[in-house]
Amino acid sequence: MLKTSDLRSREVINIQDGRRLGLINDLDVDLEKGRIRALIVPGSGKLFGVFGGERDYVIPWENIVKIGIDTILVELPEYSYSKDSIDY
Repeated sequence: MLKTSDLRSREVINIQDGRRLGLINDLDVDLEKGRIRALIVPGSGKLFGVFGGERDYVIPWENIVKIGIDTILVELPEYSYSKDSIDY
């Protein structure tokens, strides 16, 4: 079983271009179904995940390719994902 706290310590990498997106800052959880809908990674340049920088990467659960010991591999064709632009 994997704990959410274990996910936060793993680096997220986009397999499309090898870009390191960062560490998970938050999760979007469907409380009715008890499932994680998306991982949220702060955009680069943010201080403590809050100030400045790019918009957050919201990575739908379906885009996760592999969860490894140290990394989470995701497939994101574009970096236009944000909390405001994802429809579930």
